[in-house]
Amino acid sequence: MKRVEIAPNLVIATLWADALNAAGMRAEVFSRYLTSIAGEIPPDQCDPAVWVMDDNDLAGARQLVRELRTPVRGAGWTCPECGERHGAQFAQCWNCGHSHPTSTPG
Repeated sequence: MKRVEIAPNLVIATLWADALNAAGMRAEVFSRYLTSIAGEIPPDQCDPAVWVMDDNDLAGARQLVRELRTPVRGAGWTCPECGERHGAQFAQCWNCGHSHPTSTPG
């Protein structure tokens, strides 16, 4: 079991753990509720942390979390079906459900 990253809050830690689990890396969030005792123990010990259960997943887990922390940049796109404008991070039109023109079907 290895610590991947300390998260700024429980919501982010849970999102990271869910993404790791979805990628096939068994992950857990520890120190979920310690923020309420910050001051009694050092604040840096109170933040939630994401851990992988298999030591061999550590490098891949850290890479995935790094990608999750980096916002998607690039040009937006316009849906060829309905003309709705979207940011680069979206792979599907929220309005009509049409896939991004360059996305590969999964």
